[in-house]
Amino acid sequence: MGILDIVSELCDCDLNLHSRNKLKKRRQLQTVEIKVKIDCEGCERRVKKSVEGMKGVTKVEVERKLNKLTVIGYVDPNKVLERVRHRTGKKAELWPYVPYDVVPHPYAPGAYDRKAPPGYVRNVLDDPVYSSLARASSLEVKYTTAFSDENPDACVVM
Repeated sequence: MGILDIVSELCDCDLNLHSRNKLKKRRQLQTVEIKVKIDCEGCERRVKKSVEGMKGVTKVEVERKLNKLTVIGYVDPNKVLERVRHRTGKKAELWPYVPYDVVPHPYAPGAYDRKAPPGYVRNVLDDPVYSSLARASSLEVKYTTAFSDENPDACVVM
């Protein structure tokens, strides 16, 4: 608070002090990634314009090769998703992929997706059906680290 705020509060004779001091819920700066089918430059322009006018949006990026829309700003991800669906008439979903390095077993059933962009696999760690297949068990971790080059106590037979 600055000096002007303190002086204005002291001189203010307003009886409704509670309304001025209510804390507003501030939105967090978020990056929302959406998967939308983008075929041509017209589709790219239409998808970009559908979100540019939203309140709180600071930056919009469209990657046509990846069919990906990235929105940065003080926005709600579900509202952005609904706006893209409504304004463009296209099927849109939140970005379902994560980088290849994040998943311990990227070729496990459910993780590998042929339609995924290069270097990405489906995010299966949040999905209860496929998460057990995509995670490494303690036994697997024990054997893979035993023959690892990064482990100084590893087996040198190889």
